[in-house]
Amino acid sequence: MATSKNRDREAREARIRLRNYQAKKAVHALRLRRRKRDNYLASVGILVVVAVAIVAQLAYFWAKPDAPAEVALPTPSPPSTTAPTTGEVPPSSLAQGRQWAGTLAINGISLGITLDGAAAPQAVSSFVSLSQKGFYSGLGCHRLTTNGFSVLQCGDPSGNGSGGPGYAYGPIENAPSNNVYPVGTIAMARTAGNGNSQGSQFFIVYADTTIPSDSAGGYTVMGTITSGLDELNAQVTSQGTVDGQSDGKPKVSTTIDTVTVS
Repeated sequence: MATSKNRDREAREARIRLRNYQAKKAVHALRLRRRKRDNYLASVGILVVVAVAIVAQLAYFWAKPDAPAEVALPTPSPPSTTAPTTGEVPPSSLAQGRQWAGTLAINGISLGITLDGAAAPQAVSSFVSLSQKGFYSGLGCHRLTTNGFSVLQCGDPSGNGSGGPGYAYGPIENAPSNNVYPVGTIAMARTAGNGNSQGSQFFIVYADTTIPSDSAGGYTVMGTITSGLDELNAQVTSQGTVDGQSDGKPKVSTTIDTVTVS
């Protein structure tokens, strides 16, 4: 009898241990599922936050009325092939269809430059004409963008992005088909969606940058910085903006000393 009772007790204890084991196993499995779910939700949340930050930055960048890269979503409409102008626009023949070399001095930093008068005759003609007249001497670089949009924008006599030489021209010339503007690129700024709004404002790309085309196309590439960019980056662009934002006035006051081309 005692042996029978012992066996019954042992059987009950075994069943209890089995139930406890199964319960613990179920709880462990539930915790694993919850942990996977929480990790998944956290990953999705991080991706959403990053996406929102990127969209917010792009939206802010697009909204600026003086942006060199006031990008908008491309439309099926082709870029304008006409060139309505205002004011006394220098003739495109001034560029002579040749390479120009010179110096762009900013904050005492001598930047070697080359201009491609064959690829961008109207832009180069305008830039050469303004440079020879001393138009750029003493003008500031009013805008710096960071965090993937690596652009320093200069050449506005008003100092706030709204000024120009008294004329505007177009269309866009020599824009990269892949929307990539390599480090050292010198390109013309314009109003978003308007390829005929180019004037005196230009931008220097201080690190490889992709700038999506808008409804007007891309941005006129007229030349290249051939030397001195490292020093400009060290003294100006690496210091960021005055308010620490990704798009604004350079923290270091930045002024064009002179431009010489020949």
